[in-house]
Amino acid sequence: MNFAFTEQQNAIRESVARFSSEVLAPGYQQRDRDGCIERSTIEQLGAMGVLGGELPEAYGGSGLDCVTAGIIIEELARGDFNVAYMPLLASLNGQIIAQHGEPELARYWLGEITAGRKVVCIALTEPSGGSDAASLRLRADRHGDSYVLNGEKTSISMADQADVAVVFARTGTVEQRASGISAFLVPMNLPGISTTRFDDAGERAIGRGSIFFDNVKVPLNHRMGDEGKGFKQVMQGFDYSRALIGLQCLALAQQSLDETWQWLTERQAFGQSLNAFQGLTHPLAELQTYVHAARLQCYYSLWLKDNNLSHNAEAAMNKWWGPKLAFDVVKQCLLAHGHTGYGEDLPFAQRLRDVLGLQIGDGTAQIMKNIIARELTPK
Repeated sequence: MNFAFTEQQNAIRESVARFSSEVLAPGYQQRDRDGCIERSTIEQLGAMGVLGGELPEAYGGSGLDCVTAGIIIEELARGDFNVAYMPLLASLNGQIIAQHGEPELARYWLGEITAGRKVVCIALTEPSGGSDAASLRLRADRHGDSYVLNGEKTSISMADQADVAVVFARTGTVEQRASGISAFLVPMNLPGISTTRFDDAGERAIGRGSIFFDNVKVPLNHRMGDEGKGFKQVMQGFDYSRALIGLQCLALAQQSLDETWQWLTERQAFGQSLNAFQGLTHPLAELQTYVHAARLQCYYSLWLKDNNLSHNAEAAMNKWWGPKLAFDVVKQCLLAHGHTGYGEDLPFAQRLRDVLGLQIGDGTAQIMKNIIARELTPK
């Protein structure tokens, strides 16, 4: 067993870490206040080759392995948790588009997405169902050489910032559930599309909202995969994104721990450094152990994917444990900083708000545990 990263991976890590520290970290809280991620920053990510880097070169990628994609997201998240969501969206949607999209269309959109000139979102959740994604009701009715979409998607990350969306719509009956769902690549500037933004506690730079489709005409070649099979064909991509989300959250936790260990060394009380008090250091030591274990679990999932091995259960473990553990870590770090940690001058409060959202989005802990139980139960 070899737990070391390659020379190339370490070089990529150092480059991304430097950009994250020098460029992203200073603007983390301001992006939260502005409620957006500036396009110039996304274009910088594209120029660095970190948006969909694991995609084939023909689609704008660099042919990187999935472990390296995890390294990139981990380092970006240490500087700005929300900006790190950009390569995650590019990777999740990029694989769907590359594998199931019409080739010429896929080349255009993926070229724009990987360059950072266009932003993609995924539109699955609806008002009537979040965890029960197969119950969706947004209609896509065939009319000649196009489909007409009607309905609403909600709780969509980047809803009002995205240029294109991977949209799941019902082409069959509700009773067919997953068997009646198709996937479409939908430009967000089509007539009949409108969006709203929610007033959320965290992840404000990303933003979450609803997308409304009112007789939106989508060309036939924008359907991805076979009609009625889109849900089953593309949902497997979420196993990949769940490992990336785990690393995104754990990077936030590790950054908070690093800052807190330093704080305990510098801060004096009762004539000695705070790191002399086990009441402060032992909780952090315990959490550091958990973070180390969870991080290895995430990279193991990505290694399994790189080797074309099943990783459903492992990915679900990453998704429920990573966000929860990160929240617990940031909370403890905030408390260790005392009254200064509770203020907005330090980033702990925002980190708490941001990471909490991923205990809900992209699959709740309960759904992840259902997946683990299903995979591990003898057939």
